[in-house]
Amino acid sequence: MTPTLYGIPNCDTVKKARTWLDERGVEFRFHDYKKAGIDRASLERWCDEHGWQVVLNRAGTTFRKLPEADRTDLDQHRAVALMLAQPSMIKRPVLDLGDRRIVGFKPEIYEAAFV
Repeated sequence: MTPTLYGIPNCDTVKKARTWLDERGVEFRFHDYKKAGIDRASLERWCDEHGWQVVLNRAGTTFRKLPEADRTDLDQHRAVALMLAQPSMIKRPVLDLGDRRIVGFKPEIYEAAFV
């Protein structure tokens, strides 16, 4: 299976992940979820695997600009709804390796995944 890298092209962390993969000759598909969106099943699978607290990017400006009522008392259902409505709130990148996903980019974790 060809890995899929989910993210937004102008995100610095996504750029670092793409460069890392390119420099090592790793073939991958890029899924721009600002343009192509993301489906509920994928988000729920990522949240089940890693926890919604990891998948939801609460440090980003999109999340911080939400009304206080939308940012409090979150659970997985509400977090997924927020991310579906505004994919910028998904932590970036998500690398889907088929049997597992890596959320975020750390060179040492990518290295271990492709050894």
